[in-house]
Amino acid sequence: MFAYTLRRLALVIPTLLCILLVNFAIVQAAPGGPVDQAVARLQGLSGKSLGGGGSETVGAASGGTRASRGLDPALIKEIEKQYGFDKPAPERLWLMIKHYAVLDFGTSFFRGAKVTDLILQKMPVSISLGFWATLLTYLISIPLGIRKAMRHGSTFDLWTSTAIVIGYAMPAVLFALLLIVVFAGGTGLNWFPVRGLFSENVDQLSTVGKIADYFWHLVLPVSALVIGGFATLTLLTKNAFLSEISRQYVVTARAKGLSERKVLYRHVLRNAMLLVVAGLPAAFIEVFFAGSLLIEVVFSLDGLGRMSYEAAVSRDYPVVFGTLFIFTLFGLLIKLLGDLCYSLIDPRIDFSTRKH
Repeated sequence: MFAYTLRRLALVIPTLLCILLVNFAIVQAAPGGPVDQAVARLQGLSGKSLGGGGSETVGAASGGTRASRGLDPALIKEIEKQYGFDKPAPERLWLMIKHYAVLDFGTSFFRGAKVTDLILQKMPVSISLGFWATLLTYLISIPLGIRKAMRHGSTFDLWTSTAIVIGYAMPAVLFALLLIVVFAGGTGLNWFPVRGLFSENVDQLSTVGKIADYFWHLVLPVSALVIGGFATLTLLTKNAFLSEISRQYVVTARAKGLSERKVLYRHVLRNAMLLVVAGLPAAFIEVFFAGSLLIEVVFSLDGLGRMSYEAAVSRDYPVVFGTLFIFTLFGLLIKLLGDLCYSLIDPRIDFSTRKH
């Protein structure tokens, strides 16, 4: 297992390099880069007119088509130097890789702060959303999936399956808007806040009050994230239990006179939970990367998802690549952690024997 872990960790480096290389190439081809936007601000042009078409934009290091006419070429060169576009693309890529090797993501073009500091500042918000949403999803899905398996084909199974299908079909952002309308002032019920993770007077609250205020602000965004995640996990748990219940060892255990509770939790649970545990990293990654972005925007939460979105819109490349690097690294490590948990639950599984 130790050798397998080392191999997986060694594969992280080329994976990160490939992803950075592909995204670097895509970003270089995208119109409306930071140089274009700086030139547009100097000329009083809107960012929208810049990004609309290739004939309206300046190449990131070209220094001039229609957008830069009327400006001193020396000024254009100075802007390119300020954003690092005075060097050819291969040299910029090499410098970026060297700095990333020591976790130096540079300085934001527009926020005036180091990208590492920005990531550390925003990460607690995204981790809060991802952690609590994943935890709540598992606390709901596993008992519900087990109960559906034990009562397969019953009225309870039918109605819960209908609710699950509706929840799965409803996008998290749409459910978030529905929650805001119903519980945040849209229909007269103003029970929950819709901005930030803390109230403005949080410093005046006691320790218990601060904790309560924190969870009070989390109710709506976490609920919006859970609605889409619990459906898949519930059905996965149900199907895993149904598959195990029909196996011969369960029939033998029942024939020996063991109670259904002992058969379920002593024999079936351990084997059925393998698939569920294997899906934990994917569930957390899905919430952390895919779901949190829109939820952070809707609820005005200042996290990594919202920062990366704003950075992409404003072409703040150091922030874009820095958050991309962290997202990728975090995702790869969580997948490895999932394999390790898989092996701990069932020692018969030995990933070290795998060739690839």
